[in-house]
Amino acid sequence: MRGRKLGRNASHRKAMFRNMAVSLIRSVRVDEDDEQRPYVPGRIVTTVAKAKELRPYVEKLVTLARKAKKYEDEAAQHATDADRNTDQWKAWRTSDEWQRWNQAIAPSVAMRRRAFSVLRDKEAVSILFDELASKFEDRDGGYTRVIRLGSVRLGDSGPKALIEFVGERDRVRRKRREPLASEPETVSEDKPADASAADDAAAGTDDSPDAGVTENKDD
Repeated sequence: MRGRKLGRNASHRKAMFRNMAVSLIRSVRVDEDDEQRPYVPGRIVTTVAKAKELRPYVEKLVTLARKAKKYEDEAAQHATDADRNTDQWKAWRTSDEWQRWNQAIAPSVAMRRRAFSVLRDKEAVSILFDELASKFEDRDGGYTRVIRLGSVRLGDSGPKALIEFVGERDRVRRKRREPLASEPETVSEDKPADASAADDAAAGTDDSPDAGVTENKDD
């Protein structure tokens, strides 16, 4: 019962989130020669409600890819660099190293098939396990963010938002600089401030308009 219905039944909602997740994941790999390439990679624009519902849908897939990467790294120790169907590859294929590699890579293969059953897109699965898993290898959750936009959707004025993967165009918080304390004015002990004013008055260097003017007794 939980979650937003978004005016759709279960099958329609499932297909919609699948298409949105594939669009978001495929936007990471940008082809410069493609005329329809995304303006900003790793980002799509949708409504606020859909973005909030899509976020856990995508992050569970990224977590699945991160788990698979650990098995792939362990299996890489038993892999070979020989080309397929060569004599060296055939010798490795019939050796005990292949058995160890097969046992180590099996969980990763199962996770890739599980992700493909959700996305039904080979390119999206490839980007998810080959690029995003390495990118978020050291990050425990929080792979995406939702940012509200000031514009609304034409037709129904629905509030728009963008959902994107973190790590790109991240804003760095600047440390707040503490205000410098004003230094107190120091008065010379040898000559106090009142003494300097008295000396200026005696010398006739006062800045007042009456300074240096003597009274004429005849007037």
